[in-house]
Amino acid sequence: MSAHEQTRRLPASDVSPWVGVVGLVTLLSFILFARSWPDICAYFGWPHDRGRLSGPHAALTAMVITGLAMAAWSVLVEKVHRNPSTGIDWSRRRPVADVLDISITKLAGLWATWFVIGALYMLGRWYWEGNYLFAMQVIGWAIVPMFVLSVPYVIWLDRVMVNPKDHCWHFGAMLVGREEWDGEQVKKHWRGWLIKGFFSAFMIGILPPGFAAVVEADASAILGDPVGLGVLLFELLFVIDVQIGTVGYLLTLRPLDAHIRSGNPFLAGWVAALLCYPPFVYAFMGEGGVIQYEYNTADWAYWFSGYPALLYLWAAWLVLLTAIYAWATVAFGIRFSNLTYRGVITSGPYRFSRHPAYLAKNTFWWCCYMPFLVTSDSMLDAVRNTVFLLAVNAIYYWRARTEEAHLLLEDPKYREYYDWMEEHGAITSRLAKLVRRANPRRQPPMPEPAE
Repeated sequence: MSAHEQTRRLPASDVSPWVGVVGLVTLLSFILFARSWPDICAYFGWPHDRGRLSGPHAALTAMVITGLAMAAWSVLVEKVHRNPSTGIDWSRRRPVADVLDISITKLAGLWATWFVIGALYMLGRWYWEGNYLFAMQVIGWAIVPMFVLSVPYVIWLDRVMVNPKDHCWHFGAMLVGREEWDGEQVKKHWRGWLIKGFFSAFMIGILPPGFAAVVEADASAILGDPVGLGVLLFELLFVIDVQIGTVGYLLTLRPLDAHIRSGNPFLAGWVAALLCYPPFVYAFMGEGGVIQYEYNTADWAYWFSGYPALLYLWAAWLVLLTAIYAWATVAFGIRFSNLTYRGVITSGPYRFSRHPAYLAKNTFWWCCYMPFLVTSDSMLDAVRNTVFLLAVNAIYYWRARTEEAHLLLEDPKYREYYDWMEEHGAITSRLAKLVRRANPRRQPPMPEPAE
């Protein structure tokens, strides 16, 4: 095989697809267990007054068990803790005395980081209402164990790290003022932790509602109802996405090779991403938002009512789009998170598109909400809704480009993947050829990081 042909190979994914499969099987098994709880209790003669296990603690338990199964598979089967990318050399264990000073500095940085994030939670009013209340309760329960366990964990890890003076150490060194520290490393530390703090609270907060809907659903009542069946499958797929996505945000651990290598350094990337999440999304895309696209609209169930065959067909199409969206999260295994570089994923739906989740999500909105059809019979409403959904699509395109710029900057493997997808991607290759015809000198986006 020629060197040119070798360079055109799809690069191997940094994450095995089996990690996601293990998580998916574990999660579905727990959902089945939660739905069957009254029957299990009846079989063993236990009281079961509380019915199915659909409460917020059950949702949290599902996430924990799913995460443990994925972590166990990663370590026991795939031996990810031995990957050079972990930055760990298990054969070289330093004495505790040799790393204690480094560990104390790192703990100072870590604890100060948690204190600042906790203060931001207290200042943010949205964290004390709605779904976020459950997230704040979980974080409140976890904070003391986190502080206690961080001491042996940090010391244990510093003994085997190739370079224990990581981002966290540099922030701690800045605080204690005893040693030279690197401002760029401090920035990297805060980018990673702000991402983790912001999105972890959001993800934990939305665990219970979807989980409860799936566990409590009466499947027998909706099997003959295409709309009800479609909605249940949407819920199930979103539960898969949220549960495994939450695992990704929480298990940013170096021994799992799932640590955050870097947070997105581009200001545009942060703006584009945050516009899509609370509280910012409410001001732009929520009810009464600047670019809300659902004025005087109905959804697919309304417009196709009375046509059962079409309802089933459309439900199947929307379920497929949602499945692609969930599959994109499952493919990350324990490394899913926004705005971060944690390795390069080239398997699963990323074999066909660089941004399968965004593509599926935006297509779903067009096909589900049909903003160009309005109940007011107003052409102006139809035009406004269409234009504003196009604006939402543009935000996601903007997100995709800034994410590409971040990964192109970080990893040669992603540049290989980017080039391969330009030629072979199911969608991107065709778009790239059209763009190259219009602009033959086009190069991959490589903007400078924002300071």
